[in-house]
Amino acid sequence: MTTMTENASGLREFKMPDVGEGLTEAEILKWYVQPGDTVTDGQVVCEVETAKAAVELPIPYTGVVAELHFPEGTTVDVGQVIIAVDVSGGTAPAQAAPAAAQAPAAPAAPAPVVEAAPAEEAKPEGRKPVLVGYGVAESSTKRRPRKGAEVPAQQSETLYAATAIQGELNGHGHAVQQRPLAKPPVRKLAKDLGVDLATVTPSGPDGIITREDVHAAAAPAQAPAPVAAPAPQEASAPVQPQAPAPAASYDGARETRVPVKGVRKAIATAMVGSAFTAPHVTEFVTIDVTRTMRLVEELKQDKDMQGLRVNPLLLVAKALLVAIKRNPAVNASWDEANQEIVQKHYVNLGIAAATPRGLIVPNIKDAHTKTLPQLAESLGELVATAREGKTSPAAMQGGTVTITNVGVFGVDTGTPILNPGESAILAVGAIKLQPWVHKGKVKPRQVTTLALSFDHRLVDGELGSKVLADTAAVLEQPKRLITWA
Repeated sequence: MTTMTENASGLREFKMPDVGEGLTEAEILKWYVQPGDTVTDGQVVCEVETAKAAVELPIPYTGVVAELHFPEGTTVDVGQVIIAVDVSGGTAPAQAAPAAAQAPAAPAAPAPVVEAAPAEEAKPEGRKPVLVGYGVAESSTKRRPRKGAEVPAQQSETLYAATAIQGELNGHGHAVQQRPLAKPPVRKLAKDLGVDLATVTPSGPDGIITREDVHAAAAPAQAPAPVAAPAPQEASAPVQPQAPAPAASYDGARETRVPVKGVRKAIATAMVGSAFTAPHVTEFVTIDVTRTMRLVEELKQDKDMQGLRVNPLLLVAKALLVAIKRNPAVNASWDEANQEIVQKHYVNLGIAAATPRGLIVPNIKDAHTKTLPQLAESLGELVATAREGKTSPAAMQGGTVTITNVGVFGVDTGTPILNPGESAILAVGAIKLQPWVHKGKVKPRQVTTLALSFDHRLVDGELGSKVLADTAAVLEQPKRLITWA
């Protein structure tokens, strides 16, 4: 879809782009520019929220903002004009008035457009033309003034969109030198350690820089700090209830109405569709996870796990992956249109995450192929990105099985609703010290409850029970990770 148009006066109109995944609308969360501001090619001008995630929108040309067509908080359909920019070199009106009526008429023959070098204040430091969730390293690369005929609008936009994630465009529409590839948590780690990513040799797939690469680059510059012993309560941290939120002030109002839109609207639609489409069955099992909690503490001291997120959820995820490997028929989906069961030979493991924008379920692609350190790294990146509100729409597509950790809220268990299109979801309850019969004697042990909901069209009771029992068996005896994996 073409997202910009130009009239004879040099005024360009930028339309709400199609951000993919079949989405038809987005809410404007924040404008980063105002009428009269200068914008440069690739500068982020606003942040929008779709039903999937928050996305920053960059402008693919240089000029002066003439008009913002919608205020913050407005939901706009894909294809509607959201901002107009004067690229003729003139000065745009300070107010948000239609600039087309005030712009001078264009000459009969279109003259070549020369783009001025962007002023330093026109582009906030650190802002790059990327979609949320795809970080890029800062660069000292500067554009040179554009010479000759301008690239046609539609062609320029196509070139820009194709290279926006990899790097910036220069004045001729060609991609400049590609910046180092690294995920947001890795970039933060590099920043904290004072490591320039441009000097790091990547070892990840497709040239992606990993945590290990950053640590290796930082090693010569600093002596390794001694590993601090974890606090005694850290092992059971997931069961600690959050501090109560301060009481809300209603100012005498008896009701507050909140519009249903964005992520909340998507959640409601998905949950209703799932609950009334797939016949849910939920089974429960209460287990002793004392050995798993001990293993968590041991892994935190393991040199191969240093710098990674190690917690009970990591071993729950690994246990579920082992159970799916032993019972692959559970990893499937129901194709209603073709009346087929689609067996998945890969596991995209979803992790339900509560964020300020609502519940989202990003997934770890091909989780079944990952080692324990790789799984820990993926979990850490997924959680960090979700908390920052920067999960990309692609990260929430294609899930096959999901885990929801209700134990972090002090809840024993629940009956989770399937993520649409998936066959099963595992709820993990709070891990608590309870009296338990162990080797013929009642002893205090770490105990939790698992709940597995599954689509009864795909999964019979026997299969669902085996998956739950195998997951529980691994968590009771973690050494099965070696014999079963």
